[in-house]
Amino acid sequence: MSKPTVVLVHGAFADASGWDTVTRILQQRGFPVIVPANPLRGLRYDAAYIRSVLDGVTGPVVLVGHSYGGVVIGNATTDAVTALVYISAFAPDEGESAVQLDSQYGGPGTTITQSRPFPAPPGAPEPGPDQPPNVELTVDPAKYHEMIAPDVDATTAAALAVAQRPLALAALLEPAGPPAWKSLPTYFVLSTNDRMIPVAGQREMADRMGATTIEVAAGHASMFGQPDAIADFITIAAKN
Repeated sequence: MSKPTVVLVHGAFADASGWDTVTRILQQRGFPVIVPANPLRGLRYDAAYIRSVLDGVTGPVVLVGHSYGGVVIGNATTDAVTALVYISAFAPDEGESAVQLDSQYGGPGTTITQSRPFPAPPGAPEPGPDQPPNVELTVDPAKYHEMIAPDVDATTAAALAVAQRPLALAALLEPAGPPAWKSLPTYFVLSTNDRMIPVAGQREMADRMGATTIEVAAGHASMFGQPDAIADFITIAAKN
């Protein structure tokens, strides 16, 4: 019997390369893996893009999201998805936004980021008075090692910091639709050394989803610190 395809969705302030080690482990186990570039432009847009990736997959899918990627996967499922796996991730209920959860759980998202304006695509209308401006956020490079990737050396963290993909402010503010975790088997990797999404917040989200949960001693980008444990957990979700 063929194995499901694992689709790994990165979060904000990162890119698809963060999944490299987990990808190699899963591929060695015979899993087809897809690691799309999450646009990070807005929740509906990002979810539609990931859904378009899923539409091109034949057979079942295990959908995995890290950080803001958790917001996306909950709104991007298709009938092919058999399980959702959240890695140190936000898991909003309907009507909640990432910035709302960050504030609710005492996260530092609004204090360690810096913003800059970006142009709208050609022909796109300028945001209206009730819409967020065309502003995108990045993590202050001086804080990236401590807050995002404490499980890598300082030189690697410095390179990750300058390669981080910015997140549009609109993506943080946009409320989630009806979440797929209410109808699919759900798994959650809780990172005990996470300084971006406090542990208590991760645990509360996992509990309200009824997720099968493990804890790993890792920072926010836990795929760097605990790739084997994460790959093992995804394998369990795929087998179930």
